[in-house]
Amino acid sequence: MSGGGEGEEETTLEFTPTWVVAAVCTVIVAISLAAERLLHYGGKFLKRKDQKSLYEALQKIKEELMLLGFISLLLTVSQNALTKICVDPTVMRHMLPCTLQEKKDSEEHPSQHYSAFSFPSGIARRLLAEAAEAEEHGSSYCARKNTVPLLSLEALHHLHIFIFVLAVVHVTFSVLTVVFGGARIRQWKHWEDSIAKDNYDSTKVLKPKLTQVQQHEFIKGRFSGLGKDSALIGWLQSFFKQFYGSVTKSDYVTLRLGFITTHCKTNPKFNFHKYMIRALEDDFRQVVGISWYLWLFVVIFLLLNINGWHTYFWIAFVPFILLLSVGTKLEHVITQLAHEVAEKHAAIEGDLVVQPSDGHFWFHRPHIVLFLIHFILFQNAFEIAFFFWIWVTYGFDSCIMGQVRYIVPRLVIGVFIQLLCSYSTLPLYALVTQMGTHFKRAIFNDHVQVGLVGWADKVKKKKALKADAHSSQGSSHDHEGSSTGIQLGSVFQKRTSAPEDSTSVTKAEGSN
Repeated sequence: MSGGGEGEEETTLEFTPTWVVAAVCTVIVAISLAAERLLHYGGKFLKRKDQKSLYEALQKIKEELMLLGFISLLLTVSQNALTKICVDPTVMRHMLPCTLQEKKDSEEHPSQHYSAFSFPSGIARRLLAEAAEAEEHGSSYCARKNTVPLLSLEALHHLHIFIFVLAVVHVTFSVLTVVFGGARIRQWKHWEDSIAKDNYDSTKVLKPKLTQVQQHEFIKGRFSGLGKDSALIGWLQSFFKQFYGSVTKSDYVTLRLGFITTHCKTNPKFNFHKYMIRALEDDFRQVVGISWYLWLFVVIFLLLNINGWHTYFWIAFVPFILLLSVGTKLEHVITQLAHEVAEKHAAIEGDLVVQPSDGHFWFHRPHIVLFLIHFILFQNAFEIAFFFWIWVTYGFDSCIMGQVRYIVPRLVIGVFIQLLCSYSTLPLYALVTQMGTHFKRAIFNDHVQVGLVGWADKVKKKKALKADAHSSQGSSHDHEGSSTGIQLGSVFQKRTSAPEDSTSVTKAEGSN
């Protein structure tokens, strides 16, 4: 079998020197073990720093890598079978990313089909020759039936690379978003420290004061001024607010007090900032993964990548519009909280307190915001990954890349989404989603969570044994005890509303 048009014979492992096989295997195994050890020691470091949520996010990344490995294995094992699936030639002439004329031009000038950025010209020619040989083998099988292969070996290889690039870019972008967003949120720590200092100042705590609601800084920033009675202008103000000063100190102080008053009113010194960081890290585990519905979106977008449709230009606006909608909604939730207080009171004794409620969020479900952020990050990563994959694989001038006037806006939108999500939307999400009716399990320290769940499991087992022993009597006392254990265990399976007596929360965070 000739290679590169130079009459070189391809050799199998039967006639390959053992030192070559051993050397290649050594390099591959060494790189794989190094990556595995890096993840392992990264997990140990997070455990040592008591970062349970980030450790679980790292485990999620390992699961994604395992899924990629399985996809890679599946594509490799099935490639021969896929190239021998033959179809009528007319089937392959519809829904093409590039026209048949462009295909003919690329065959006449094959060296222009690959990017000079990715391979030296000699290697590119070599890869072309090898792909041509492999494809000729599959084509000859189908040619005898007057058909063509459903998927060529070269196309299968490129699809393989794209899936890998997409997953890597998504995980990388998610990590960068949370790192930069977390750094932004940690800048608010001095606000928490100043509040804690005021709480220890007995003269400020004991001195009664009358607050004029309309003069409060939080109300003036969110309610007073032009258009305070217009819903449309209120939404427009929320839209532009996300681009500058999305969260001010008065916003943070007021929302913090509203949360503490609702969920842990017996502990006014509750460290809200530390809780918010833990809640964000807990949510990060969901953001870093690629769910089945996200893979479904990939398949749909690949299906719609038809010549002349400019699909990847138009879908770039999907995460862009969603991100602006999420930021506007989060800002509007703060505005609604300000309106509620300003409309009910002219003056109040003490500090201004807002009332958290799920009713301010879409469909009364705050977690929908996290789902949208997850989709936005994935869709943005998909756009950027697709661009670099086409650039490296086919070249910037490839027909599948599209025209420059469609490429530049996609890249600008991608960068804008990454920056806005990191420095505005994610910090807004971390703060505003605490204004729901329910608190998150991150309100408890990790060791308290483990202790309560373990205690609840013991109670359930003990009550179950008693129920089995006295099943004939049907004791109502045992039934009530078992119910109590089950309800306590479910605290960490779904969000629960804060109880009237928040003593447990006080004890859990008293040290903070």
